[in-house]
Amino acid sequence: MIKAEMTWRTKLLGFVQQKRVLSSTPPPAFLKFRSSNTFIITTICIAVFSDIFLYGVIVPVMPFALTVRAGTPVDKSQSYVSILLSVYGGALLIGSPIAGFFADRSSSRRMPLLLGLFALCGSTTMLMLARNVALMIVGRILQGFSGSIVWTVGIALLVDTVGEKDIGQVLGYISLSMSLGILVAPLLGGVLYEKSGYYSVFYVAFALIAVDIALRLILVEKKIARQWLKDGDTSSLAKDEPQKNTSSDANSPETEKEGSADGLRVDRNTAQGPLDEKCSETAGRCPSDVASPPPIVMATRGSNYPPVLTLLKSRRLLAALWGCTVQGSLLTSIDSVIPLYVQQIFGWNSIGAGLIFLAVIGPSFLAPGAGWLSDRYGPRWLVVFSFLFNIPPWILLRYVIHNSTSQKVLLCALLALIGFALAIVMPPISAEITYVVAAKEKKHGKIYGPNGAYAQAYGLFIAAFAAGTLIGPLWAGYVRDTAGWATMAWSLSLLSLAAAIPCMIWTGGLITKKNARSWEERKRDEPAAGAGSDAV
Repeated sequence: MIKAEMTWRTKLLGFVQQKRVLSSTPPPAFLKFRSSNTFIITTICIAVFSDIFLYGVIVPVMPFALTVRAGTPVDKSQSYVSILLSVYGGALLIGSPIAGFFADRSSSRRMPLLLGLFALCGSTTMLMLARNVALMIVGRILQGFSGSIVWTVGIALLVDTVGEKDIGQVLGYISLSMSLGILVAPLLGGVLYEKSGYYSVFYVAFALIAVDIALRLILVEKKIARQWLKDGDTSSLAKDEPQKNTSSDANSPETEKEGSADGLRVDRNTAQGPLDEKCSETAGRCPSDVASPPPIVMATRGSNYPPVLTLLKSRRLLAALWGCTVQGSLLTSIDSVIPLYVQQIFGWNSIGAGLIFLAVIGPSFLAPGAGWLSDRYGPRWLVVFSFLFNIPPWILLRYVIHNSTSQKVLLCALLALIGFALAIVMPPISAEITYVVAAKEKKHGKIYGPNGAYAQAYGLFIAAFAAGTLIGPLWAGYVRDTAGWATMAWSLSLLSLAAAIPCMIWTGGLITKKNARSWEERKRDEPAAGAGSDAV
């Protein structure tokens, strides 16, 4: 009985912590599949979709729920909608750097993801039962904290899984999941609310959470899977192993110099064993006489600054963060004003307010292609093109002012163009974060420790996006209320222009640093994308 109980406890502990508790502990079922690139990427995409879906599913419902359930005046609906969208962004802004800090110090990415799930369940329940504005605001704040964990830890896990080489294309799938969540959610929410009532919206939300729970419990990180596969068949993991930078070989003099200066110093002779030609200088024992001992790695002084501050010193990273802030502002400003505007101009109900987002959804499927282009040709010109391309559609939105078929067609066409620009900017901007961290580690050695600083870097990235979700709804909502629809439209076009200029100068490295090699060669051999401190 005791033996059976200990076995049960051991299995439970191994499942929760995903650790090989005993040497005789069998591997989890379907380990190779559960730790494969495909399954991990799919799980994170669904996690991101779930979080963003729950953010956006009540967008077309909020104007009606505020008046019917919370009893707010109709003329205050725009203000309260903007506030409910913005507090989510505020919680995301505060929670992301904190989540990144702890994720880089955690032995597993899986447990933080599960913690985010509990916050997501609580916030969804609170929003479903809320009958006053204060409780709705608290629910949105909990959603923001959940999102900070999902995004930060999820993207860091993807970097752990696929490495730097193909991260742009993988982040394209994340961008697609985000865009689908933020744009499909209002569509489905509007239809469900109109046809089946308020609670049906949340029934779908809880069904999605259940799928998310199952996938997060099934997922096995690669470093966890190696506990069982390192002594056995590792071929399946080798195929999915992140591509290492071949130029960072420990045998290069440049790497040895950099490592000893800022990161880790490796005693080369001790690491490789006595060399044959130096047998006379040793105790006379050559590699043929004695097995080479394992490498001795001696930590030396790293950076004098915390990782977050070191990252924020990079103008290249700041340009990427600013681009992400603007992208988030433009995307969420649509959520803030379009449902109410089409209701007032065209007389549409919540179904129409949701269906209009189909115009923005279509171009989102181009995001993986944009990530593929970024991996091969660099992120700079994709980012600049998308921000500049975004300007005319925003300006032309000012001409959608009355109810007619031509005006409805014009609105759909302009929203499709905006959706196209927003879809292709997210993957290269996201991948740029990985490139910056890799460049700093290439230049200074492993200054961020064995786990790196990817979670903290993406914590900053998500914080920047969160700032956008905070700015966008407030900007669009209050400018429209105070200065009108036309002023709101051209002011957001100026915001897109303000993102294009710094991104052109610093994305991919300082633009004045000339380099004749292709981006693919530079990313493989010299991630800093140029010499000098301006490169990163």
